[in-house]
Amino acid sequence: MVSPIRLRVPSISLSNSEDDLTDQREMLSERHLRLAADELAAFFARIHPHLAGQPLRLREKDARAILEMLGLRPIQNEESIAVPSPQDCLEQLLEVIARINLDSDANSPARTICTPRPDGITDWERGDHIGKGSFASVYKGYSKEHKLFFAAKGVSLSDHRRICHLENEIAILKPLDHENIIQFYGTLKDGEMLYIFIELVSHGTLQQAYKNFCFKESQVSDYTRQILLGLKYLHSCKVVHGDVKCANILVTESGRVKLADFGLSKSMEDHSQSSKLGLGSSFWMAPDVANRKRVGYGFPSDIWSLGCTVTEMSTRKYPQYNASNAVSLDRAIRSGKGPIVPDYLSDTLKDFINQCLQPDPYQRPTAADLLAHRFVNESSCPQPDLTELLFETR
Repeated sequence: MVSPIRLRVPSISLSNSEDDLTDQREMLSERHLRLAADELAAFFARIHPHLAGQPLRLREKDARAILEMLGLRPIQNEESIAVPSPQDCLEQLLEVIARINLDSDANSPARTICTPRPDGITDWERGDHIGKGSFASVYKGYSKEHKLFFAAKGVSLSDHRRICHLENEIAILKPLDHENIIQFYGTLKDGEMLYIFIELVSHGTLQQAYKNFCFKESQVSDYTRQILLGLKYLHSCKVVHGDVKCANILVTESGRVKLADFGLSKSMEDHSQSSKLGLGSSFWMAPDVANRKRVGYGFPSDIWSLGCTVTEMSTRKYPQYNASNAVSLDRAIRSGKGPIVPDYLSDTLKDFINQCLQPDPYQRPTAADLLAHRFVNESSCPQPDLTELLFETR
């Protein structure tokens, strides 16, 4: 076990007063941030000697991004779900440094450590069938040229309806790059199949996780915050996911969640993509989507689905409606009454869900608005004093 490394960052007295937050952020000057970044570079060089001398000079905003990562703490989980190890934390930091390293090229050692997006996969081998998405079968794949495992979603070229969805997913995913969005690796026509190659997340979906383990509210808070970060990024790229639910959100062994399955997604800047692609799942569907006379797909519809997803995580079952059959369920969804929010949930959690389930889409908060909600801040672990940031690795 390597001894903990203390980051020698100048002491800053942090106030708990909400009014002082802006002033405190200003106190985190570029000098302080650069010193922290220099300490990180030295630490990485000790753990990974081939990083010695690697330029890791950072701008203020880039160093700030690293310090935000440093402030993260693994969520407490008695069932041992998604608790990141020290090595996982180190790899996440290396990933951040690799992305923002201003002075290194594509062959930088820092970049190779965190497995960057491969440049084209042609020589590959298809492995076991590992699942099924909304419109495609999913296999494990291995790239011989990149020595990389990945997931391969395949559709027969003769299945025109499913090809339409897969091609839409390719167009949506290709330009996206965010830690809470599944990463796109490429596409390939192989015989009678069209494949999309994406990041392999071996620990399955949030739906599989909550079926096996009971999440604490702090875990639901942590996962919700990550989903919001992914949605905020997605919406900033003018993309509507269109089918947010636990079955379409993957979780890594270190507790990071990633939005996946973009077959029903829509670019708001591409007006040729109409609702012909289909609707999302009924239990998570916003009334503005279910009722064709209303506004239809949009960023607010993802927020409604998020509210249903948080309810799903909290109750460990699909969103429940006061409906006895399919007709009354359809009527309830179209009316905007929303799923049942159990009384046993905390007031903070119920308030978060109810804000997402605002019937009027124009009154629904944005992902950025919801990131300021107490539910995704209060339940999360507090940020440490910068002078107390410690790292351990095996």
